[in-house]
Amino acid sequence: HTLRTAEKELLPGFHQFEWQPALKNVSPSWNVGIIDGLSGWTVSVDDVPADTMARRFRYDVALASALKDLEEDIIEGLRERGLDDSTCTSGFTVVVKESCDGMGDVSEKHGGGPAVPEKAVRFSFTVMSVTVQAEGEEEAVTIFQEQKPNSELSCRPLCLMFVDESDHETLTAILGPVVAERRAMKESRLILSIGGLLRSFRFYFRGTGYDEKMVREMEGLEASGSTYICTLCDSTRAEASQNMVLHSITRSHEENLERYEIWRTNPFSESADELRDRVKGVSAKPFMETQPTLDALHCDIGNATEFYKIFQDEIGEMYLKTNPNREERRRWRSALDKQLRKKMKLKPVMRMNGNYARRLMTREAAEVVCELVPSEERRKALTELMELYLQMKPVWRSTCPAKDCPDQLCRYSFNSQRFAELLSTTFKYRYDGKITNYLHKTLAHVPEIVERDGSIGAWASEGNESGNKLFRRFRKMNARQSKIFELED
Repeated sequence: HTLRTAEKELLPGFHQFEWQPALKNVSPSWNVGIIDGLSGWTVSVDDVPADTMARRFRYDVALASALKDLEEDIIEGLRERGLDDSTCTSGFTVVVKESCDGMGDVSEKHGGGPAVPEKAVRFSFTVMSVTVQAEGEEEAVTIFQEQKPNSELSCRPLCLMFVDESDHETLTAILGPVVAERRAMKESRLILSIGGLLRSFRFYFRGTGYDEKMVREMEGLEASGSTYICTLCDSTRAEASQNMVLHSITRSHEENLERYEIWRTNPFSESADELRDRVKGVSAKPFMETQPTLDALHCDIGNATEFYKIFQDEIGEMYLKTNPNREERRRWRSALDKQLRKKMKLKPVMRMNGNYARRLMTREAAEVVCELVPSEERRKALTELMELYLQMKPVWRSTCPAKDCPDQLCRYSFNSQRFAELLSTTFKYRYDGKITNYLHKTLAHVPEIVERDGSIGAWASEGNESGNKLFRRFRKMNARQSKIFELED
């Protein structure tokens, strides 16, 4: 019994709390542990019953539990700010970062039976900050700020489901109740005992920990190969490659919903093409509100992939050729891989990952590649491109750019303009009428997001991605470390 009680204390759902006003369609009980991910999903006659396993915490219970975990930090924060904790009982605001990510193959690696393509999706949240506005005060005071917003330790799993992230129907069926609970909580306040006194908290949810694929799925946009290249602005791929830097953020959840209505009803009886141009590629119903931002981790990976291709093309002097055949391209690639392996000890990978990207995007790597580039002036251009990139990168990677790299932040627009200029002149063979999604965002949207949110890195999805690693551990599933991948070359 003692063990049972101890265990219960550690599970969300052991802390008494209430909501004022009570949450719509959510039971007021507070002693709920892990529930079936499909509960709260009402099946209508036409629905195919969702044939999947999912487990989750009730969102409000998990949030109450997360705040109880931070109890000491909150009380300490109040004392540090010289606030009398016995008078601060209301006016607390909690900002929550939400992340959601699909994971590839998580089937059991040992044991008999056929290998099934099992995929999972994890939805989790991180308490980013707690502020309080004391009565009669103008300014809200921050009493808790998550120092490591990208650690798996601050990232709390809310829902685990065995679903393919591309299976929109099942995904939305399972996240439906989560979205409903989140919507209910926006309108209400949580009353919870912190430091022995009941205090009231209101929550702001920011869905920023999604990669581009997930954002497009949640916000009803076309998939990432679409001509509408960006999840933040309405630019098309061709426009983005002509004008690389000057764009501002225009898309929002509300606008996407309005555009979906136009798409659905076609009020002006336009042709499919005209209609699509009017709604800028919104062709499904936006399901969950996400914050238009840039996912720093995938930005790293996307841009490294791009540089890897530029390296190949420069080794093969692509700027002189019209269209080289596959054999030639393969030769350039193997020359590049060989060089990187010899000089940088970088093994070729099947799919670009974070670690490879970090090692590839360095001065050393650029120098090593330049050894294979015949023309002096191309070497110069390549080195300058990498230098500019390394100047820009800390701005969207660091948790607090204004503090960590103020100079780079100031020079960002200038650097991105020079970067764009290089791409559209020296590297025109690659960027004539086309540009990749993440490169567009890196060049066009970073300063605006940093100005709005204060940081891009802090809101990225890494915490959730590191949590994926733990999930694999718990499933005794070390698929990603297996040696099969290294037989490539």
